[in-house]
Amino acid sequence: MKGKKVFVGLSGGVDSAVSAALLKQQGFEVTGVFIKVWSPDFLPCTWREERRDAMRVAITLDIPFLFFDFEEEYKKSVADKMITEYELGRTPNPDILCNREIKFGVFWKKAKELGADFIATGHYAQNKNNQIFEGQDKEKDQSYFLWTLTPDDLKHVLFPVGDLEKKEVRSLAKKNDIPVAFKKDSQGICFLGDVDLETFLPHFLEIQSGNVLNTKGEIIGKHRGAIYYTIGERHGFEVNHNVPDSKAFYVVSKDMKMNTITVSDDETEIKELSPIKIKLRDMNLQGAPTHARIRYRGEKVFIDLNESTVTFDGPQRGLAVGQSIVFYNDDECLGGGVVDEIY
Repeated sequence: MKGKKVFVGLSGGVDSAVSAALLKQQGFEVTGVFIKVWSPDFLPCTWREERRDAMRVAITLDIPFLFFDFEEEYKKSVADKMITEYELGRTPNPDILCNREIKFGVFWKKAKELGADFIATGHYAQNKNNQIFEGQDKEKDQSYFLWTLTPDDLKHVLFPVGDLEKKEVRSLAKKNDIPVAFKKDSQGICFLGDVDLETFLPHFLEIQSGNVLNTKGEIIGKHRGAIYYTIGERHGFEVNHNVPDSKAFYVVSKDMKMNTITVSDDETEIKELSPIKIKLRDMNLQGAPTHARIRYRGEKVFIDLNESTVTFDGPQRGLAVGQSIVFYNDDECLGGGVVDEIY
């Protein structure tokens, strides 16, 4: 790959920094790129500090450094869509939206215009023959968030740390005197960080407290707004009739029009109300999957896939409309879809 141009998304963190270092060692013509996106005024402003760290990495590696402003694109394609999904009572995954629209969407478009042959990120996943496989470090594997990528996308995408363990990445960063070698990993929503929905959403939506119901429809408590809760959640609401030795109450359904959530502490009842079959939308499928993950870092479960309908081999607790279901065959990620209907 000597002489091939690759634009590396430098976030200011260690994974993307080591990605750039490895690609330079492999003979690529590497350019570091910091991506700025939209962030609301009421959240802490950290992008300047992250850009500073990304610039320090570029200087240490002696590579060119560029700054891409995708504020408008992020607001429209990620933040606004996320807010709309919550307003409709769904459970979106903004990291997946961000990957599709920003990191592997407008970033590649801009990089290509500037002569890049590839883009690269610090994701813990592997690209083998334009197909996604899990990262070598199973604790850090991020293939779940990449299910929207197609073989055409993957023709120009590199994941340089995907075949490494996190401890190896830290070790390489230290060996190469990379200034962010021991920087703490970022958490939370893609680019925005660790965002509290109860701080974020009220700035865009009118949210009111409401009633908590049992499965008989009786009012047994109060909640802070149905929009905040997802199926399977067991925190953040009050149950009046709770007693010290009772089991935890879990959200089993919610009604956005009535602004109510329904909860249960009966394991048998919760299981009976958990779906075995769902219908998906926005599917990307690259083969015949045998298993799926219904949440990040969740155990893979056996599935039967018939067009857009997924049937599980047993009730799946905590499934909500809007969630991503990601398909696998062993450690190969074969795409996924978004839950549209639950049966």
